[in-house]
Amino acid sequence: MKISFTTLSCPDWPWERILDEASRLGYDGIEIRGVEGEMYLNRARPFLPHNLSHTKRLLKERGLAICCLDTSCVFHDRSTYSTYLQEGKDAVDLAYQMEVPYIRVFGNNVPEGQDESEIIDMVADALSELGVYAKDKGVSVLIETHGDFARTDRLLKVLEKVDCDSVGVLWDINHPYKTFKEPVEQTYARLKGYIKHTHIKDSLGWGRDARLCMVGKGDVPVTRCVELLSQNGYEGWLSLEWEKKWHPELEEPKIALEEYIRYAKKYFANLKS
Repeated sequence: MKISFTTLSCPDWPWERILDEASRLGYDGIEIRGVEGEMYLNRARPFLPHNLSHTKRLLKERGLAICCLDTSCVFHDRSTYSTYLQEGKDAVDLAYQMEVPYIRVFGNNVPEGQDESEIIDMVADALSELGVYAKDKGVSVLIETHGDFARTDRLLKVLEKVDCDSVGVLWDINHPYKTFKEPVEQTYARLKGYIKHTHIKDSLGWGRDARLCMVGKGDVPVTRCVELLSQNGYEGWLSLEWEKKWHPELEEPKIALEEYIRYAKKYFANLKS
């Protein structure tokens, strides 16, 4: 398994510092969720067409890979559906150009008063269209366990409607456990055939009262989640999602990133498959 962090962790760092710190700390790669304030990645400075070759060279020089491009795409709202579908396709094109294996999208909600089955169909249709678009480019489209689709019985209803092997799941280990109190063993048993990428985070409290904290300081069974992955042959990424972008009160990125790589080396490295 490989260790990465999302750029949500360090929203104020310039691109070159992100790469330098990742390399210095011994990370295998980074996950892109905004760079230098730009959240639409095709418009971010490192990923403008004239900068792609230079960006690839910087990554190679530091021995780093980009593991996933994280979009803002949500597919529960018909009024924004086409816009986000295009953003997803743009992200697939960028992933192809940058040799990135995954893009991330959301379900995301089942709005009150709306027919849940219609929302499920709409999300499944979006994943199917993006999956077909991505397949020949060697990219997979991952729906995150997030929002109302962190409830995995609901997420499974979506996945069962999608007949495309370039669609999978990004398992955020916090959301199903903290929002719906799903035992991690249940979540994993339901999704194990779909999980291609994993977000690691920890928190204290439940539901809306849950507050992010340093990995290992909360009550999410982090090492149990990684153990389940390891026992079933997972060789993907364990990516820290330290949401400094959305929660500026959190510890500074230098502290969080150093602590996570230390934790990962101590608790993940010796897990046996």
